[in-house]
Amino acid sequence: MTPWQNPLLNDRDVEFLLYEVLDAPRLSELPYFAEHSRDTFDLYLQSCRRLAREVLFPAYKPMDEAPPVFERGAVKVHPALPELIRPLVELGTIGATRPAEVGGQQLPLLVATLANVYLMAGNLSVCSYLGLTAGAAHLLETFGDDALKATFMTRLYAGEWTGTMALTEPQAGSSLADVQTRATRTEAGHYLIRGAKTFISGGDHDLTENIVHLALARIDGAPPGIKGVSLFAVPKRRIQGGELVPNDVEVAGVIHKIGWRGLPSLSLSFGERGDCHGYLVGSPHQGVAYMFQMMNEARLMVGANAAATASVAYHEALGYALARPQGRPLGAKDPKAPQVPIVEHADVRRMLLRQKAIVEGSLSLVAATARYADLAAHAEGASERERAQRLLDLLTPIAKTFPAEKGFEANALALQVHGGYGYSSEYLPEAWLRDQKLNSIHEGTTGIQGLDLLGRKIVAGGGAALLALGDEIQQVVGRAQRAGVEPAWCERLAASVSLLGELTAELAGAGLRGEVELMLRHSADYLELASVIVVAWQWLAMAAAAREGLTRGASPAGFYEGKLCAAQYWFATELPRVEALAALCRSGDDAYARMRPEWF
Repeated sequence: MTPWQNPLLNDRDVEFLLYEVLDAPRLSELPYFAEHSRDTFDLYLQSCRRLAREVLFPAYKPMDEAPPVFERGAVKVHPALPELIRPLVELGTIGATRPAEVGGQQLPLLVATLANVYLMAGNLSVCSYLGLTAGAAHLLETFGDDALKATFMTRLYAGEWTGTMALTEPQAGSSLADVQTRATRTEAGHYLIRGAKTFISGGDHDLTENIVHLALARIDGAPPGIKGVSLFAVPKRRIQGGELVPNDVEVAGVIHKIGWRGLPSLSLSFGERGDCHGYLVGSPHQGVAYMFQMMNEARLMVGANAAATASVAYHEALGYALARPQGRPLGAKDPKAPQVPIVEHADVRRMLLRQKAIVEGSLSLVAATARYADLAAHAEGASERERAQRLLDLLTPIAKTFPAEKGFEANALALQVHGGYGYSSEYLPEAWLRDQKLNSIHEGTTGIQGLDLLGRKIVAGGGAALLALGDEIQQVVGRAQRAGVEPAWCERLAASVSLLGELTAELAGAGLRGEVELMLRHSADYLELASVIVVAWQWLAMAAAAREGLTRGASPAGFYEGKLCAAQYWFATELPRVEALAALCRSGDDAYARMRPEWF
């Protein structure tokens, strides 16, 4: 490829992660994945990358420039969208990881995730319709009865209809205990739903004939708080007399977003005329517990989206830096000497290397987390499944947040590399920067993820997940030592893991003493600290695989040397920040805790 033909991802990076770092073929030893091999993995990846590059990416800019419009009470999407989605549905992307009995391909989530990153990098809005649909269908597969599966799940997996998650209300964003949408049971068995939802992605469109909203609501007489929230399937149109008829679901408004502009975000009104039918999913009052399945899947999807958005911008910046002539090397004396590409300037390489470290660290983190999801669901032993689930729970807030927060920084650097062209709408980096900002807000803000990590995930089970993470990191340290990786990197990571354990014990102790506010005061800083360590773990694993590749004479050698440079950068630049972040968390500094609203 020429520098101007953006590859979206480096194919060699994906191959490296799957086959040299994470040993994806070993998953085929598990019964659920027994029909697969490296050949089937590669075939699926090749199909997705071709669609991403040849079909989705050319439509990205037109869709960004012409977002959906609201006309006569309905939302109309970009006219190219049906032809963009059709090949993805035909490829089976919606149910790629699901069982054959529901029409799935039983692919490992590890493989499907990296394949999806290509699609997301090509056009994240297109992929999001199908990602939400997959999450809604899986929710019905897990908790729905046979009637709901026959009516809704099968059509969702087939791509005939799309799905959404309809949680947020004007007064209930992160605080789902405050959901006010009501559900009244009828003699016919369905419920009448009344209420308002907002920020519902894909909540209305003319792409398919129907949309199924997985919505939270309170059954009349339900207890207050989380324990009174139930889950319902609420279609835009319901089946009545063998036909689809309106179900009293109306668009109340369109949110005009800065990014993800091909996917409408809407305010919806349920039951304005008292005729919105909803169908209970599972048992009453279990809605939030059920919905966490879709929410956690969506958090990993957001992390993958963030990695993809940083990746496509990084490759655009790299291509630009290789091709753009400007200036001469420092110390050059001859003003008549030809200009050099800006990649020859050290500060441009600094910006590119930071992007590489963030992007490839994010990809490795997202892939590793997906592998734990595969083991949590399909490992043969109960203890192995339980251990993998602990690691998945622990890593989810990190895999969601790090690619989004650091990805935004990487996207800003991609724009910076372009100089004045970067802030021009004729060039793509500014659009990806806008897209990326949404990822630190979608599916729980960074602050919420910090509270979840420190307040729930890392202390659950007496810290069992943190102990398991320590074991996983120690295994990578051992591999790196055997491969001949720089010993200091192994020592620094081991020391950082010990510091994390000590800090966690201290903060958990504060919580046990009833000082919950003190424990969680610096939860955002704690999340950043944990993220730096976890990504260092990923970079050590990649460094070990790179050193192994060089030892056996694999080519190109420059690919492996690049991995080692990026790992060196992370250990020299980022890992030293852990001590300062730990000191801040330990100090309990109360500058913003004691700051009164009127003092601002």
